[in-house]
Order: sequence, then C-alpha cells, then structure tokens
Amino acid sequence: MTKDRLYIYDTTLRDGQQTQGVQFSTPEKHQIAATLDALGVDYIEGGWPGANPTDSDFFAEAPKTKAKFTAFGMTKRAGRSAENDDVLAEVMNAGTKSVCLVGKTHDFHVETALGITLEENQENIRASIAHLVAQGREALFDAEHFFDGYKANPDYALACAKAAYEAGARWIVLCDTNGGTLPHQVFEITRATIAAGIPGSHIGIHTHNDTENAVACSLAAIDAGARQVQGTLNGLGERCGNANLTTLIPTLMLKEPYASQLKTGITDEALRHLTQASRQLDDILNRVPRKQAPYVGASAFAHKAGLHASAILKDPTTYEHIDPERVGNARVIPMSNQAGQSNLRRRLAEAGLEVAPDNPALPMILDEIKRREAEGYTYDSAQASFELLARRALGLMPEFFEVKRYKVTVERRKNKYDQMVSLSEAVVVVKVDGEKKLSVSESLDGDGSDRGPVNALSKALAKDLGRYQALVDEVKLVDFKVRITQGGTEAVTRVIIDSQDAQGRRWSTVGVSANIVDASFDALLDAVNWKLLRDSGEV
Repeated sequence: MTKDRLYIYDTTLRDGQQTQGVQFSTPEKHQIAATLDALGVDYIEGGWPGANPTDSDFFAEAPKTKAKFTAFGMTKRAGRSAENDDVLAEVMNAGTKSVCLVGKTHDFHVETALGITLEENQENIRASIAHLVAQGREALFDAEHFFDGYKANPDYALACAKAAYEAGARWIVLCDTNGGTLPHQVFEITRATIAAGIPGSHIGIHTHNDTENAVACSLAAIDAGARQVQGTLNGLGERCGNANLTTLIPTLMLKEPYASQLKTGITDEALRHLTQASRQLDDILNRVPRKQAPYVGASAFAHKAGLHASAILKDPTTYEHIDPERVGNARVIPMSNQAGQSNLRRRLAEAGLEVAPDNPALPMILDEIKRREAEGYTYDSAQASFELLARRALGLMPEFFEVKRYKVTVERRKNKYDQMVSLSEAVVVVKVDGEKKLSVSESLDGDGSDRGPVNALSKALAKDLGRYQALVDEVKLVDFKVRITQGGTEAVTRVIIDSQDAQGRRWSTVGVSANIVDASFDALLDAVNWKLLRDSGEV
C-alpha cells in the first residue's frame, strides 16, 4: 500500500512568537530553527520580514536548513500592483524559496476590516500569488478566517481559495483563525473544499486551540484529505495557542490509521528526540515544562497507584498507550501514600537499587513515606528526595558533608535611588572531610519576597564544599514552588525545588516546615546531596 505524503509545517518562530510574554531573540530563533530541522519538519516559517527588527535580522542571517525555510507576509494592498507594494516587496526580498501570504476569505472581514469590495480582495489574492509564482517562489496562501467565512458565505470563501489555487499556489492553508470551529465542522468544510476543485494534496490546515480542539481539528482535516498540517512546538501561539506539534507528530506516526496510511519526513530516530526538543524550547523561554503534556510531559508515563505499578512491572502496555522511549520520554513510578511495594521496588530499581521482596526495609520505607506525607511532604513530584530517603533506610547513603549550623537575616534598607529593598544574608557552616567551613552570601531582592533568603542560602550552601565544589558549581535552581498545607496558626509550608546541572539533568526535592526558610534549606540540601550521589563516584 502506497502511503500519502503528509507535510509538517512549523510556525513556532512566527505564530508561536505571538504568545503573550514570548519574544525570541535572533540567536534563540537560530537555535530553535536548528532543533526543528534536526526533528525533520518539512517547512520552518521564520517570521515576517520587515515586521520587526528581530525578524529582519533573522532573515538577513537566514539559517541553512534541509526544511523549506519560509517567509510570511500578506497579500498586496488594494490600489497598487503586486510589483509596487513595498510590504510585499520586503517579504520577497528575504529571498526564501517558499513564501506564505495571508489573505481574507471571510466577507465580513473584507468589508469591515479592509474596507474594500469582495471583488477587490479576490483580485489582491490572485495577483499576489501570481507574482510569487512568476518570481519562481513556492507560494502558500494562508486563508484567514476560512472556516468562519465558509459558515457565513461558503461561495465567497471558496472563491478566494480557488483564486489562489488557480493563480499557482502550491498550498491553500485553511485557517481556523478564531479557534472556535469544532472537529466535525472542520472535517465537513475541508471535504467540501476538496469537492469544490482544490485537491487534498494542495490543502493545509492551521488551527488554534481556543476550544482545546486544535489537535483534534487538525486530525479531522487530515481525515478529510488535507495533506499539510501546521502547528507549533508545545502549542505556542496567540491566545490559547496553536495545534501542538509535540502531540500531533507522534499521533500521526504511532496511531492508526495515520501510521499505516501517511508518511512524514520525520524518522523514528528523530522522534526519539521529541521530548528533548520540547524541553529545550521551555528552557529557552525560561518556563517550567508542563508535566501533564501528552507524550513529552514528565507525568505522561507516571504511574502512581500501587495497582497500576504492579501491572506495569508485568507488562507496560497495561497502562501505557505507547513505549515512552519512542518519543524520548521515560516511565516514572512516583512514590506516595497510595503506593505499594510494587511501586517502591520499581522506583528503587530505576535508581539502580535492586532490593529483594523480603527486605525488611521496604515496609519501613513505606511507613516513613506515609508518615511524612501526613506531615505535608510529597514524594509524588520530588523523586530525588524519595531516593535519598530510601537510601538512608537501606544504609546506602554516604555522608558527603555535615551541616553544623545556618542562619539567615533580612534587612530592609534604602538603595541609592531612595527605594526600600531587602538584603538577605545567609551564613552556612559545614564540615567536609573533618574540616569546618563557613560561607557567607548575600541576595538583594527588591520585592521583599522569600526568594531573597532562599537565594542567599543556596549560594552560601554551595560556596565551599571542599573537594565536591566543582560538581556543585554546575547546579542551578530553576524553579521554586511554595504551598501552605495547613492554615491558621499551625500553618505548614511545603517547598519543592527543581534543580538542573550542566548535563541537562533535572531533579526535584522537597522540604516541609512551619518555617519557610527551614523548608527551603531542607530541599536545597537534598538537591546538593542528590547531585553528589550521582557524580561523586562514592556510591
């Protein structure tokens, strides 16, 4: 059976940059483009040349990609020729072999937003696409508001799409610009467009996630015959985001009927780097990866209940829809007060600890976890702290250093601008190889939050650990979460800290106390000990 070719079009660098709070620098755009190209997408849309200095600089230093590097712009304006439209000229001057132009296909937008006649808009589309083709460019027409336009005036929406196709557009991209169209509607309208004379091999789909249906709508269009699908890494995009390629790509490659009927340019080997690509983008954006993200999230293959873990040990397919390694992810058996010995032994095995079923330490560890979780601890999302607890119970945890004492002071003072700021000073005394070491560190925090004292503590703890110093220097705190687990005068604070090292490893630790500083220090201490456990060579 011959498979249909399905083309993956990434718009992370253009539409993804329209996410609130996201602004890529030119070097970051190059880094993301390299990741996308290694993944094997067919098109990389770089942005809109001339729209802003970053995009202009990026196209001036355009990356060399195997994917078709694409410029985005708009159709010519009314009252001028395509050859004399300066905005269109900027897009053409970027020199990309592929160019995508957005144009109106909803009569309401033509008459209200553009203020021109329906015929003028249709001619703008035709002339702009013809101009691209005459210049030897691959032309894509981004049919803005196509689904809403079709619902309001199907004849006009189709006439605009056909004008672009007949002028030579390689792709007619049907856009659910407002993100309100449902999957069954996308299927029916895409099928009607194909029946109107535009082959599915020339139709693309571009959806937004305003009803949490962007991926489902994309699949519906593919079911109807569309053979290009657009989206962004991690679902970035305006408002609620675009179709998420980190969900779409593995679904298309691993699920039926797509896997047997369609072929993409992405190899099985490249697919195994999908999780890495997703987390790299979050790292560039300085965001915490979404744990519940399908396929690539840290919790996507996490099995908490004891019954589930017991079955997973016998056959992973009992509770997993795919092998996590196929997308570069990993199975996780988190520890909690719901866990049984199956979870515990599996989690210990993942840490390199093979423990016999009759080991008396196993029920002791479970009891200790339940006791601590009753106090406010959570080992569901703090795997590193769980491992340290288990190793201590098993007598397998070396003492790298001993904390003799620590203290933190916070002083409010005026800076040179006559503004009140907080200066936190931390003192930590540790004993390493029989030698006491005192370290002092400061942290200036203008907003007076508790992050000042925690930063000061973190820096002081990691300032002088003797022969372990080089290992600790590469650890950075990447996330800090605080939760009050009880209210009133007996409030208990839980702190979870995410740390990362130079190898890209990321681990979570937990601390609990009525005092936020003590809770934070416990979590910091676990973070350092886990790093030394992995890399000191003393285990």
